[in-house]
Amino acid sequence: MKTQRIILPFIYSLVGGLVVYFGVQYFNPQTTQVVTVKEETPSRLAVFSTETGQAADFSFAAEKTVHAVVHVKTVSMVEQEGYSFGNPFFDYFFGPRFHMEPQPVTGMGSGVIISNDGYIITNNHVVDKANEIEVTLNDNRKFKAKIVGTDPSTDLAVIKIDAENLPFIPFGNSEELKIGEWVLAVGNPFNLTSTVTAGIVSAKARNINILADQNPIESFIQTDAAVNPGNSGGALVNLKGELVGINTAIASRTGSFAGYSFAVPTSIAQKVAMDILEFGEVQRAMLGVRISNVNNETMEKYNIKELKGVVIVGVEEEGAAAEAGIKEGDVILEINGIQVNTMNQLQEQISKYRPKDKVEVVINRDGKRKPFQATLRNMRGGFETVNTKSLLEPLGAEFGEVDEKLLGSLGIRGGIQVTKLNDGKLKDGGIKQGFIITRFDKEKVNSIDDLKQILKRVKGAVLVEGVYPNGVVAYYGIGL
Repeated sequence: MKTQRIILPFIYSLVGGLVVYFGVQYFNPQTTQVVTVKEETPSRLAVFSTETGQAADFSFAAEKTVHAVVHVKTVSMVEQEGYSFGNPFFDYFFGPRFHMEPQPVTGMGSGVIISNDGYIITNNHVVDKANEIEVTLNDNRKFKAKIVGTDPSTDLAVIKIDAENLPFIPFGNSEELKIGEWVLAVGNPFNLTSTVTAGIVSAKARNINILADQNPIESFIQTDAAVNPGNSGGALVNLKGELVGINTAIASRTGSFAGYSFAVPTSIAQKVAMDILEFGEVQRAMLGVRISNVNNETMEKYNIKELKGVVIVGVEEEGAAAEAGIKEGDVILEINGIQVNTMNQLQEQISKYRPKDKVEVVINRDGKRKPFQATLRNMRGGFETVNTKSLLEPLGAEFGEVDEKLLGSLGIRGGIQVTKLNDGKLKDGGIKQGFIITRFDKEKVNSIDDLKQILKRVKGAVLVEGVYPNGVVAYYGIGL
């Protein structure tokens, strides 16, 4: 009996425990869990390569490009201002109280070698009005450089040094850049040569209104790669080591980097450089329209239903657009298959072409997509390409810089002098040899490049203003 009283309760307890255990396992099988991290939702606190899953490595692109970015030093002669009489009437007729001799001013910047025989692309503002240009390579070799051509509309220039077998950076496709993609800025900030900084593409097709040219083309790549004074004209490259932009400007209240830098995309820079090398001038193509961004105002005015594209607010007579059948109120959606949603994007696309090139323009008209083919024209309305010789040849003259002492004695700040006069427009208009042109078609002329830029735009009757070495001021009307 005693044994039964001990064994039976034990058996009952054992059976009950087993029942409870198996019951719990049956009704709640996940009492014990193994915690795992799902691979499809990784934590990404750093940027990884999509190919390898490893952290991005900038060393390949840096090594491939740093030797092809040069330091550019310029010396310009800048005239110093004199004191005023304090009376605008006296200032106008008698000039300042005294004239100081022009003083040399040193400038610094960067440049990118684009060919093994010494052609270098940089910013126009780096070499503008430079009397001397010195280029220092990454191996510390120094060369004198000369300007091959400039384009104030895009703030780009090409210079040349006499050297062979140089490292250079191949052009990449800036249109393939994506927002958030890594890029490197290579240049010489604050005279610190061969400096590489990294950042991402923050935005594309930015217009920051920094170009003073009459026909500026601004469609900048915005990055947060550190760019400072001295970086202008340097390289913006992708991780393949390809050139995707020319660093040009920063947004800052102090003059030093504050988180925003801007580069001319190679979609523009490559075409500008190739035009300068082939023609000596940029072949600017024109669609012949005045445009505006699509916004609430233009949508209401032109009865536009969709916030997309660039609206045409004016069409030039006998221009490329008018000839193709494009009208005011049409909305441009695409140029050769590439979407355009801002004025900057449209300017960037058209700037890739030359006069006489044909482009397909997709238009939104009355809510329907319609394709048109337009043959682009030059800035004077024709189809021919232009070059330095063809621009100056009709004038029938040769030009030179004005002696600084002569400028001072005449009380003028700039101009170009007619050094030789042949048969042509200037002679027909009555201009004599030695005449100093200070304004052409009411625009200031301080260099032969200034005159070329004006000649690209004007046609018909123009006014030529200037002064002779004896102080006689003269005005002439000529026809182009």
